[in-house]
Amino acid sequence: MLHIDATTIRIGGRVLLDRASARIPAGQAVGLVGPNGAGKSTLLRAIMGEVGLDAGTITVARRARIGLVAQEAPTGERSALETVLAADPERGRLLAEAEQATDPARIAEIHTRLADIGAHAAPARAGRILAGLGFDTEAQAQACGAFAGGWRMRIAIAAMLFAEPDLLLLDEPTNHLDLEAALWLEAYLKSYRQTLIVVSHDRTLLNGAVKHILHLDGRGLRLYAGGYDQFEAARRERLEHEARFAKRQAAERARIQGFVDRFRYQATKARQAQSRLKMLAKMAPITPVEHAPVPRFPFAEPDRLAPPIVALEDAAVGYGDGPTVLADLTLRLDPDDRIALIGANGNGKSTFAKLLASELTPRGGEIRRSRKLQVGFFAQHQMEQLNPTENAIQHLRPLMPRARDAEVRARLGQFGLAQQKAETLAGRLSGGEKARLVLCLLTADAPHLVILDEPTNHLDVDSRAALIQAVNDYAGAVVLISHDAHLISLIADRLWLVADGTVRPFDGDLADYRRQVLESRRSAPKGGNGAATSAKQRRRQAATARAQQADLGKAARAAERELERLTAERTKIDRRLADPTLYRNDADAVTDLNRARAGLEDRIAAAEARWLAAQDGLENGANPKGRA
Repeated sequence: MLHIDATTIRIGGRVLLDRASARIPAGQAVGLVGPNGAGKSTLLRAIMGEVGLDAGTITVARRARIGLVAQEAPTGERSALETVLAADPERGRLLAEAEQATDPARIAEIHTRLADIGAHAAPARAGRILAGLGFDTEAQAQACGAFAGGWRMRIAIAAMLFAEPDLLLLDEPTNHLDLEAALWLEAYLKSYRQTLIVVSHDRTLLNGAVKHILHLDGRGLRLYAGGYDQFEAARRERLEHEARFAKRQAAERARIQGFVDRFRYQATKARQAQSRLKMLAKMAPITPVEHAPVPRFPFAEPDRLAPPIVALEDAAVGYGDGPTVLADLTLRLDPDDRIALIGANGNGKSTFAKLLASELTPRGGEIRRSRKLQVGFFAQHQMEQLNPTENAIQHLRPLMPRARDAEVRARLGQFGLAQQKAETLAGRLSGGEKARLVLCLLTADAPHLVILDEPTNHLDVDSRAALIQAVNDYAGAVVLISHDAHLISLIADRLWLVADGTVRPFDGDLADYRRQVLESRRSAPKGGNGAATSAKQRRRQAATARAQQADLGKAARAAERELERLTAERTKIDRRLADPTLYRNDADAVTDLNRARAGLEDRIAAAEARWLAAQDGLENGANPKGRA
């Protein structure tokens, strides 16, 4: 499917790939990984033909359709569902032509092709994809321009998944998603039938959705079998082997050089010395791979406070004069808590985080905080509030007024901002560098509570691992919001579910929540907190589900019977159209039969769509009323 041969790419005088090669067979799911700034996104654009090559070739299978999610999110008055459907231009073109065509033969061809590509079932498939990414039926009908940027990027992702190109390229798709949508996307990509290359630092996605890892590092490419964990183990073993081999070779070179130095001027040994010099010349030195130092993110240790550090009693919160976002908040935070907030975007996770950080005041009830409580809050708006005309040293200096310049630089270096990066203006730092600077700033005052709202969006895998280590070594309390299931599983001890206008402890672990999310995205109506549902409610829901399944079974059988009848009629018409004498004796009959056949194709396609929808509902336990 994809051949990268001796490819060199330079951007702005910097070499990103140097004679790199790789082969991606058709139908493979591949994760493209590498350090921030290595050139992963540039490689995707080069595959699309948007970036020129300085040397080598990138070849895609002939006539293969390539899809890359556009950097600009869709907008305008077209609805989310219409935008996704428009990603299949052939379907739209054929439907438009079918309305205008008058030639019976062409009409028949159009309807045959529409049936082949599943055109009549397309709205249901597009609706399922949008639902998986968090759009309910009402949201699917809204104009793209009514959504915020992150949600419009979800529409762009949905459109590309719906188009199902032969080669699908995804660049950090989970950065635009919440945990719920990220879990659904992982499950969807796991069953993707075409070739997939996804750039991601999300270990859960890379372990669950891909079968190979393509590593871009040191300006080269290397393909590993397995998910990210297998790649990491195989790469570690390879590097250890290369280091041992380099050490043995260095020792051998030293031994040979010692012989040459000792005997090269002795007549009896000169020939042997010359022979060994030739051996040295032929022995290409093996240089151990040098890695950039991985940041450690050391959080300053806080003083111990008596529990609870925060207590909420029937509290509520909202913005300005707007409606209340969250209410009935009765919770407590202790000094050593590790809590992850879960729940779909828009339910109020960031609002609750701002309440804990004192950026919002409660509208009702009571919130009590320890008198000496200090809070460090990481959120995207903190990154945006960095002064673009000041460097990292100038940002950190006020928080370390008594420290020497070397101590300020040393702390920045621990967060991956060493040497010239410490002197680079914040406006010129990359997203990952800004994220590390904000983490450095918010932990400098030894906060008792650290709130992390999507801290990993701009961090590579090594930096995420450093963040996990830092949080687990930190003695204070942590509240985490993240779409990264791997991060949550290694940090959080408890889950709080933000849903239905409140926040409650979730009775279960992340695996339980994952199952609940995937079931709810396949099935019906959005409900409340599954963990808090009473036994009576669960029995009622189960009875409703059984009734719905029975209705789906009836619908599937009825559609199947209709398909058999319509197919039999089409077969009769095909037999008549196959009779050569018909064309000699009755031209009008040919026209009538072609029209009848075209109408049958349309009815067959509609029956197939009903049958497929019913079968899908039976397999997934879905509510047909919740489908688009």
